[in-house]
Amino acid sequence: MFTYYEPDTAPEESKPMMQGSLASFGMLPNLHKVLAEAPITYKAYNETFSSFMQASSLSPLEQQVVFMTANFENNCHYCVPGHTWMMKSAKMPDEVINALREGTPLPDEKLQALHDFTKALLDHRGHIGDEKLAEFLGAGYTKRQALEVLTGLAAKLISNFTNALAHTEVDEPMKPYAWEKPGT
Repeated sequence: MFTYYEPDTAPEESKPMMQGSLASFGMLPNLHKVLAEAPITYKAYNETFSSFMQASSLSPLEQQVVFMTANFENNCHYCVPGHTWMMKSAKMPDEVINALREGTPLPDEKLQALHDFTKALLDHRGHIGDEKLAEFLGAGYTKRQALEVLTGLAAKLISNFTNALAHTEVDEPMKPYAWEKPGT
């Protein structure tokens, strides 16, 4: 139902963003081809994703825990393989990747606290209460990082929901990491 745009067929406002995606990823991800339909959405996604990846005080592994928690909880058939590919390319621990893909406990207490906080935010639409926030802070995270998690979740809302609407086809490099949510 959705069009997979190329740089020469995309709406004019999306063309520079598509060139940026090509430069960043060395390819044009299918998600970006779909997002090109709505330049404002494509821009919002790019800005939140980039801000979270480049300016967050969370480590790259912690950022991926936030992303993959959202991908799992939102049942994103596209983003779980995509972020698995990203994590493996960055040589992040396989045991963390596997736990995030399978919905099992993480092998690190602090990462588990981040996962639990992120999942609670999703499950309760942000209304987690002071106790859950205190648990997150007690694990060594900061109030700044609590708010930064929201930036990661904002990017994931756009990508996960776009992929659900568009049934976005998984890109070739990510196909080895194809995924279905356990128990579905």
